[in-house]
Amino acid sequence: MEADLEVTGPVKVHLSAATSATDTDFATKLIDVYPDGTAFNVAEGILRARFRDGLLSPSLVTPGEVQVYVIDLASVSIVFRKGHRMRLDITSSNFPRFDRNMNTGNPFGEDAEGVIAEQTLFHGSVHASYVKLPIIKR
Repeated sequence: MEADLEVTGPVKVHLSAATSATDTDFATKLIDVYPDGTAFNVAEGILRARFRDGLLSPSLVTPGEVQVYVIDLASVSIVFRKGHRMRLDITSSNFPRFDRNMNTGNPFGEDAEGVIAEQTLFHGSVHASYVKLPIIKR
């Protein structure tokens, strides 16, 4: 950061992504990285792909098809200090904090073994991926 930056309010990550699985997870963490490299989690969130349109509208994913996933990281209030960096980690799990997704599309608890899900994240004018931050101006 070239100057202090206050972020106060709801944080959302918008991912344009494709997966090789019929269901998978996308997990994100917003991290404050100090000048010495020490990193602290600020907020985190996860979205199971089948619930991308809401908990009441589950639907499996068509493998290879680009979908938009909006991941809610809840609300934060932090000042990223001058000299710090902001980092976003994007993964396909956050176990044991959140239950595993076996990537099969079967109901929870049915599978003893999972399948590998290959994830592709997109960014650019056609398929944008971005973080929506509530920045408070000084």
